[in-house]
Amino acid sequence: MTGYTMLRNGGAGNGGQTCMLRWSNRIRLTWLSFTLFIILVFFPLIAHYYLTTLDEADEAGKRIFGPRAGNELCEVKHVLDLCRIRESVSEELLQLEAKRQELNSEIAKLNLKIEACKKSIENAKQDLLQLKNVISQTEHSYKELMAQNQPKLSLPIRLLPEKDDAGLPPPKVTRGCRLHNCFDYSRCPLTSGFPVYVYDSDQLAFGSYLDPLVKQAFQATVRANVYVTENAAIACLYVVLVGEMQEPALLRPADLEKQLYSLPHWRTDGHNHVIINLSRKSDTQNLLYNVSTGRAMVAQSTFYAAQYRPGFDLVVSPLVHAMSEPNFMEIPPQVPVKRKYLFTFQGEKIESLRSSLQEARSFEEEMEGDPPADYDDRIIATLKAVQDSKLDQVLVEFTCKNQPKASLPTEWALCGEREDRLELLKLSTFALIITPGDPHLVISSGCATRLFEALEVGAVPVVLGEQVQLPYHDMLEWNEAALVVPKPRVTEVHFLLRSLSDSDLLAMRRQGRFLWETYFSTADSIFNTVLAVIRTRIQIPAAPIREEVAAEIPHRSGKAAGTDPNMADNGDLDLGPVETEPPYASPKYLRNLTLTVTDRYRSWNSAPGPFHLFPHTPFDPVLPSEAKFLGSGTGFRPIGGGAGGSGKEFQAALGGNVPREQFTVVMLTYEREEVLMNSLERLNGLPYLNKVVRTEKNSLNNRFLPWNEIETEAILSIDDDAHLRHDEIMFGFRVWREARDRIVGFPGRYHAWDIPHQSWLYNSNYSCELSMVLTGAAFFHKAIRDMVDEYINCEDIAMNFLVSHITRKPPIKVTSRWTFRCPGCPQALSHDDSHFHERHKCINFFVKVYGYMPLLYTQFRVDSVLFKTRLPHDKTKCFKFI
Repeated sequence: MTGYTMLRNGGAGNGGQTCMLRWSNRIRLTWLSFTLFIILVFFPLIAHYYLTTLDEADEAGKRIFGPRAGNELCEVKHVLDLCRIRESVSEELLQLEAKRQELNSEIAKLNLKIEACKKSIENAKQDLLQLKNVISQTEHSYKELMAQNQPKLSLPIRLLPEKDDAGLPPPKVTRGCRLHNCFDYSRCPLTSGFPVYVYDSDQLAFGSYLDPLVKQAFQATVRANVYVTENAAIACLYVVLVGEMQEPALLRPADLEKQLYSLPHWRTDGHNHVIINLSRKSDTQNLLYNVSTGRAMVAQSTFYAAQYRPGFDLVVSPLVHAMSEPNFMEIPPQVPVKRKYLFTFQGEKIESLRSSLQEARSFEEEMEGDPPADYDDRIIATLKAVQDSKLDQVLVEFTCKNQPKASLPTEWALCGEREDRLELLKLSTFALIITPGDPHLVISSGCATRLFEALEVGAVPVVLGEQVQLPYHDMLEWNEAALVVPKPRVTEVHFLLRSLSDSDLLAMRRQGRFLWETYFSTADSIFNTVLAVIRTRIQIPAAPIREEVAAEIPHRSGKAAGTDPNMADNGDLDLGPVETEPPYASPKYLRNLTLTVTDRYRSWNSAPGPFHLFPHTPFDPVLPSEAKFLGSGTGFRPIGGGAGGSGKEFQAALGGNVPREQFTVVMLTYEREEVLMNSLERLNGLPYLNKVVRTEKNSLNNRFLPWNEIETEAILSIDDDAHLRHDEIMFGFRVWREARDRIVGFPGRYHAWDIPHQSWLYNSNYSCELSMVLTGAAFFHKAIRDMVDEYINCEDIAMNFLVSHITRKPPIKVTSRWTFRCPGCPQALSHDDSHFHERHKCINFFVKVYGYMPLLYTQFRVDSVLFKTRLPHDKTKCFKFI
């Protein structure tokens, strides 16, 4: 222990012992290493020798550790599996090698093909580039050819003459004014929009003499007119109101003429001015008879031949309803066709022709010479004879029971008050209008008033005297609403009236009602008709109706067949491939600036209403001369390769006789967002659907507004709870394309006459005929739209009324679907107990508005030609219609 301690402490006296210890450790490591080397080297050699000697001592074939010949080693059990694995891997390696060589061969072949395709692509690119160059050169050549053969067109330059402009050269005679020599076209370019400047009546010197009612009515209609402008410098037309005057005798013709010539924009001769004289009484004097109006047009109800300039001046209707609108509830219905009296006439002649013309010749003397100018005596005798014969019940009175109304010389004065005259006309099938005996009197306020009252209550006017100029005679087809008979044929009038059929008589009464309501009934209609006549004469298109702002609801375009649950159940219709293109706009109907004879639309014994169908403002009457067809439905084009009915699929043949198009959905909803969302989801993927629009105002009249987002002619108007399959909608759309002027839809309804209550009823029961289809869109009379908003009902009935009234055709029902069911939907408006009661009221009110029942019955229903037809699967179906 002592030595160990010393060693640890490292004492100086123990240096020798430390060296001995280190030397001893080195010897031990060397010996240990040598011993391990001997064991690792010599021991295996000795063991190998021993084992080899042991094998040689055993019998042949029974060596245990020695080498074995052939596959003797595989006989060992645990090695057999390894041998099999080796053989399997070897075989797979051989197969993979064979496949690798085969793939390398195919890769080499494909590389060759790729190189060939690359060469073909390069060649195709070169060919395409050459074709593009050829097309570009051809287009350039075509443009050069067109430029050589057509003049260069540009918009006309606005010419704005100065205030002291001398104007056009004056015509040789006073009555020689026509548009070509008295109207300045340079102020009214086709693209000007027809601006009209109206003088403020209160600022005129003679404004204090104007009838307050006439002035107030005129000012009200001017404020609402779309053409009126406050900028006189750009105006095409200048309008000044000169009558009716309260005391016409207080204003001398010379003073009126002087005041007209002092108007700010008169420009020495008054070109492009319109002087309007609105008469409210039958005795209104001809204020402008001795007034020089220069090149200004005159619009009034009384004209002498010496002052009337055909094609330039305008004969207008008297202003009977100055500050009020007609009461449709007081207007009699247009049926029955025949009324109590065949014809009626009440009037008294204040002054004879002889005294007015200061002629001394007798009636017999006139007969010997020129034909007589006054046939009143013969007329009186003939009409009294018809009344005495009692073949038909007529009423003629040539002497007023009370004081007759004041009138012009040789004119038949009106008898009684307006209410009394209307009551008699309501009982009259025809209303006789005897023109003044003075042949120089072209038209008078008294005749115009008789014409107005006859049309108002549905008595067909019979005008005796072909020399008369009826209001707007150069624009309106008066032979469709009235009979104009020369006075020498007075003896044939009775025979002529009895020969008219009921259908012709009803058509004339309906057309007369339309003329009265559109052109004569109110101050608005008179003023706007005057502007429409002038605008049509100078060939400027009407201003389009103001569009309503609407928002588009995004939707997906058509899906592939089978990807939408709505496309799965198509009934018996095989729709073929659906459209997968994005929505596109259908060809728009663009009203161009050309008015030709081919654009005129006339129809006898049809509705009076091509006029309601066209895009004009509510304050701008459409005249027959500017009526145009809507849409592209008048064009024809062949279907690819003439396939058509030879097996083309439904979708491929959808074009029919017109270019391909889409439709827009206008959907009404009412406080049920979940139902709306489900309906929109069902519409997603619907082929040929252009868009769905939504509105801000909650009104059933939203169906009929001209939304700015609608770019298609076809509008599908449906409710949010209408569950329609895609194939049903597409089929209805296809049918509509072949009947574009009809209502095409699914649920059918009809109207019926209630004998006990003497009124019309609305019926939704299943029946063999129908008169309404509850879908579609149209523009409506203001009174009808107010009724729809009041009841929140009947908009579909109103639409059927209008379309049947316009086209005189019943609607078209498609498929056997009669009504819609919406399981789980919240309470709808139609579930209210008052729903049907209100619809009864609506029908009777609409009949009052139209004056007759325009709905027509039909037993016609449309299905596909191959509806439920069993065809082999290898045959392609084509769809036409029966």
